[in-house]
Amino acid sequence: MDYKQAGVDVEAGREFVKKITDSVASTYRQGVLGGLGGFGGCFELPQGYQQPVLVSGTDGVGTKLKIAHELNQHDTVGIDLVAMCVNDILTSGAEPLFFLDYLATGKLDSSQLAKVINGIVTGCKESGCALLGGETAEMPGFYQQGEYDLAGFCVGVVEKSKILDGNNIQLGDVAIALPSSGIHSNGFSLVRKIIETAGLSWQDKPLELEGKTLGEVCLTPTQIYVKPVLAAIESGLAIKAMAHITGGGIPENLPRCLPKDKSIEVNLHSWTIPPIFQWLAKTGNVNQEAMLNTFNLGVGFVVIVEEKIADSVIKHFGKYVLDAKVIGKVIKGDQNIKFC
Repeated sequence: MDYKQAGVDVEAGREFVKKITDSVASTYRQGVLGGLGGFGGCFELPQGYQQPVLVSGTDGVGTKLKIAHELNQHDTVGIDLVAMCVNDILTSGAEPLFFLDYLATGKLDSSQLAKVINGIVTGCKESGCALLGGETAEMPGFYQQGEYDLAGFCVGVVEKSKILDGNNIQLGDVAIALPSSGIHSNGFSLVRKIIETAGLSWQDKPLELEGKTLGEVCLTPTQIYVKPVLAAIESGLAIKAMAHITGGGIPENLPRCLPKDKSIEVNLHSWTIPPIFQWLAKTGNVNQEAMLNTFNLGVGFVVIVEEKIADSVIKHFGKYVLDAKVIGKVIKGDQNIKFC
């Protein structure tokens, strides 16, 4: 016997790397040393920093991948993978430098996985970071036929004196929400359970979704906020803290950027909850508390600033077609969220 008879095609793996090399190279930026195929990716720190601090993050796409598998649509989940990582490190004020992926599958399907990589490439370009390397693991017997899993790893840099940690947040500062593009990459175990229990399929078109299928809406990739937010900081807009609204929703994620003696009062009527969340709540009979603790409900990212510059911040994000809205105000408290 040999490795191929055991289910691992080494030659197919080599051909897959060749197939994606040009696509990966298209993400390279200043700082990349060498090319794809080494044991490690090398990146030179940018010039101009006095005390550069590296900021790292890692994440996956979760059970959203089950929908991609069922619909055989693999070109957007790579964007999700990058977005979940770069949006996280962005909250420190960091500029993403490079990204690595880990892709595991039962049997290597180069056509399928090339689409996944192309999505990762798209996400890297949108966030300005290089796809420095990755690992593709063929693991027969570990995954169902046609299925794969993804993990991503991102490293960024920020000047030590400019790290955003929320320590200078003051009473009266405001929280400005940047809209999500949809469900993003959290809560899909509940989404799938609701659709399964309702006896629906990903091809169904609920009236609330205005002609789109459930599959289309659910696979909408996660919004990447890197370029608009970094541009805001570079323009001199004094952002004090930021939060990426992921699993656990606003209640879990927004307090992570607050000092221990501050809270935020959030007005639930200050933004319009997108139709997909309204449909999920109604179809699954999910109460408001559970919705808030599971989904982003249309708020993908939050920046905290002084109230006097709120209009300027909103105007800035409008240039990037992001309909930003003030959703809350900083109050005395114990690092939690109070809804009104």
